[in-house]
Amino acid sequence: MKPIVQISLDLTDIDEALETAALAMRAGVDWLEAGTPLILAEGLHGVRKLREAFPGIPIVADLKTMDGGYLEAEMMAKAGATHVVVMARAHPETIKCVVQAGKDYGVKVMGDNLGCPDMVEGARFLEDLGCDYVIHHIGYDERRGIAAAGHRMPSPLDQLREVVKAVKVPVQAVGGLTLEQAIQCPQFGAPLVVLGAPLTIDADAFKTADGDLEASLRKICAAIHSQTISNF
Repeated sequence: MKPIVQISLDLTDIDEALETAALAMRAGVDWLEAGTPLILAEGLHGVRKLREAFPGIPIVADLKTMDGGYLEAEMMAKAGATHVVVMARAHPETIKCVVQAGKDYGVKVMGDNLGCPDMVEGARFLEDLGCDYVIHHIGYDERRGIAAAGHRMPSPLDQLREVVKAVKVPVQAVGGLTLEQAIQCPQFGAPLVVLGAPLTIDADAFKTADGDLEASLRKICAAIHSQTISNF
């Protein structure tokens, strides 16, 4: 399996999101993600705009669903999303509802293990309930809070190999990775590489990072796409 590059549009302005998405597509990105800030700011309208501008391109709606799972997934599917995100910390019935909506509306379900006491077991739990992908995720607030308390900032790479080994579905690592670490994810067996805050987006201002983003993305995509995941 060749790795897939996904850009997280963690922006709050739809015009900037569309501009960044177009740039990313030119650079070789495979999937677009309507990041949580964009969904909060623009909702279904933002997803529809992405679908209109990029027909045929996979679009991940990072809903972080905790309740009302079927309706949220249905609404995003009808707006043009191809993937939706549900949290492992949600009630099992919510996860089941999202999975059922995925089947009914032809969208894939990504289960996010953020906040799980046991991240590996959280990944297994998501797969067992029918999620098509696992997002191994160390949260923004969690990372910053632990570091502010004077402790080592946790990284999704800490347990990435264990999570990959525990499940049969593809895994994506999210949360504070450097560009170099993100590019290395396929070597850990995680084929879905997400680029976003703070890699290509200013994590604090939620605006596109300064510099020649397109040229940088093109090099990053080439480095990721050149790898092969042997266990898929």
